[in-house]
Amino acid sequence: MAETMNHWERIQAALKGSDVDRTPVSLWRHFPGDDTTAAGLAKAMVDWQRKYDFDFVKYMPTGMYGVHDWGAQTEYGPGFGGSRVLVKPGVSDPNQWAKLPKLDITQGAYGQELESIRLAAGELKGTVPIFQTVFSPSTTAIKLRGPQAVEDMRQNPELIKAGLEIITEVTIAFALAVVRAGADGVFFATQGASRQVMTEDEYKEFGVPYDVRILEAVRNEGKLNLIHVHGEDVYWDLAASYPVDMINWHDRTTFPNLTQAKERFKGVLVGGIERTEMAEGTPDQVRAQARDAVEQTGGRRIVVAPSCVIPTNSTDENIRAVIDAVKAAPVAK
Repeated sequence: MAETMNHWERIQAALKGSDVDRTPVSLWRHFPGDDTTAAGLAKAMVDWQRKYDFDFVKYMPTGMYGVHDWGAQTEYGPGFGGSRVLVKPGVSDPNQWAKLPKLDITQGAYGQELESIRLAAGELKGTVPIFQTVFSPSTTAIKLRGPQAVEDMRQNPELIKAGLEIITEVTIAFALAVVRAGADGVFFATQGASRQVMTEDEYKEFGVPYDVRILEAVRNEGKLNLIHVHGEDVYWDLAASYPVDMINWHDRTTFPNLTQAKERFKGVLVGGIERTEMAEGTPDQVRAQARDAVEQTGGRRIVVAPSCVIPTNSTDENIRAVIDAVKAAPVAK
């Protein structure tokens, strides 16, 4: 058993596959209402971290922050997801892609998220790794136009590529700015790397080149990069080949499971908890998932975490059950 570690030591040991005092753990959720201002979100994130003392902070801006400055209008969706949904596209005609303005990321919605990170990082004072959520350009395009963006890839490829180029430049500028403002890296979320959204060849054309440019740019300045591969039937091996240190996906519902993934990726796996269970399951059920995640991996090269954002009505009892189960689970020698 390693001596008691702080959050950074625990994550760094996990990255090396070396001894940890216990398996790292982190959970995250949206904060609807609080996330409408920089100060409101920063306070919610700092309070969340101070309450549960997670091993990293996955920063939780609204999932649509990246499209507001390009004219998209959104509102909170129903239920307990806490996320926003598109109500008016920012792009309604494929000819608009090439005309997207190159945004000043210190202003508008991007500027608000930049300020929020600065405030939260100032409060947490480097005690825990912070990952700012950054969306892949293809994901931003889909959020900006809706499903029609995928049709544009098929019918108007050169037009949307012009838009993806602009989105990529803006995303790189934002990613670098948040690292300089106090984030330690990005939680890079792609929602298009799935057979349910586009073919693998399409993702290799409209996803990979832009994704890799962002990750390589921020890798030079940030300490860590984490990729989230959203959805079912995903191109997991493709995402795992990116310049990232950690990978998060819906490991309970789509290939690979944690045991399989550990053989396919040499970095840190982030998962083990099916997000809906945090609201719908019992403490015994989430406790069992947490223990199973540690058992599948030996507690090495893993952060026990949700498959995606947990519902806003996730119970304190379930959150505590996951944390306590991880802390109690033995790590393999």
